[in-house]
This record gives sequence, C-alpha cells and structure tokens, in this order.
Amino acid sequence: MDPVKPLFGERLFQKHVNSAFIGTNLEDVLRRDEIETLVILGIVVDHCVSTTARMAANLGFKVIVAADATIAHERKSYDGRRFDAELVHAVSLASLHGEFATVELTEAILSHIGEKK
Repeated sequence: MDPVKPLFGERLFQKHVNSAFIGTNLEDVLRRDEIETLVILGIVVDHCVSTTARMAANLGFKVIVAADATIAHERKSYDGRRFDAELVHAVSLASLHGEFATVELTEAILSHIGEKK
C-alpha cells in the first residue's frame, strides 16, 4: 500500500495558490460535513501551510499544525541575509502557534484522535 496514495473515495482538492481555500470548494465541503477542526501539514510551512492555516482560522475553524510533518527551505532576506531552513521552520511555527493554530507533534495529534467522539 502506498502511504501517500489517496484511499478509494477520498476527496481530493487541487489548489493553485498558497491557500487550499482559494479556487477550491474545500470550505463548502467542510461546512457541509460539519468539520470544525483541521489538521494541517505539508510543504512549505512559511507559505502554503501558513496561508491555509491562517485562512482556516479566520474562517472560524480550529486549526492544528503538525510541526514535524511540515518543512521549510532556506530563505534570503530583502537585505541579502540568509536564514537557514531550521530557523525559518521554527519562526514560522512560532508565528502560527497561539494566534492561528495550535502547533503539536504528530504523535500528540494522533493520540487525540477519537478522544471526543
């Protein structure tokens, strides 16, 4: 079994910009299915993950970002300074945590699944 291959019948949303909510029917599907909490992971934390998490929070969803299931790349500042990927990752997660999302490790997130059913 391919661990990243969609399961039969699983919904797919193809995004074309940084936010998974722009140009897709993601919000409509989540509202219709009465989904209130989103777990977000992916590439790249300071772009698509952050934009989607911020937008989801602004739309009223509870957002959890899986810290160890996101990545960042080295960034070059407007003034030429370079910031390594580890620093970009840490600062990006810190910017989301407590304001737009709760940032947790995957193991902690998985331990919560089913707790409130």
